[in-house]
Amino acid sequence: MALELWETLKEAITAYTGLSPATFFTVVALGLAAYYVISGFFGGSDHHQHVPRQYEEQMQPLPPPVQLGEVTEEELKQYDGTDSKKPLLMAIKGQIYDVSQSRMFYGPGGPYALFAGKDASRALAKMSFEDKDLTGDVSGLGPFELEALQDWEYKFMSKYVKVGTIKKTVPVTDGTSTSEPAAEATESDASKPAEDGPAVTAHVETPAVAESKEE
Repeated sequence: MALELWETLKEAITAYTGLSPATFFTVVALGLAAYYVISGFFGGSDHHQHVPRQYEEQMQPLPPPVQLGEVTEEELKQYDGTDSKKPLLMAIKGQIYDVSQSRMFYGPGGPYALFAGKDASRALAKMSFEDKDLTGDVSGLGPFELEALQDWEYKFMSKYVKVGTIKKTVPVTDGTSTSEPAAEATESDASKPAEDGPAVTAHVETPAVAESKEE
């Protein structure tokens, strides 16, 4: 049935237009293409202007990067993309970069969103998405992982603006904090006169007194 209809259509095209079916359909296709091109310049101008306007409403211009200086890792978490009014920041090897222009990758819902607001050096070196690797600690990495991390750093340096560094906190041990005051107390006790008089001198014996008692 379909073949009969096709044969009848071909005969009708040849009889009414004097063209072969292939030539006829080629002319029709060219006519449709010309129509869409012309309508794009004239009749469809309102439609074509409406689409970019929607994109402009959705994509606001990015503010210029703001230099933060030194911030702690806790302060860096504020720039993980959850607050649209703040820039999207990420650190590698202690250097903080503004990655707002790649929000589709590092912003909420992006494939690398868990790296935002953190120093993800270890995770980038290992290409790991585990929470334990979301740190700037690169100790124990192998040569290939360190090389991969270096490639990431070069990429960030060439593509993004550096806006700050992570402040390194050095923990103070108990021994360090108490040794100096103890030493000062010893020196001061030795230099000042004893207020209790005989009670102090009776307790502290010089080597000469101790030897005389033994005799």
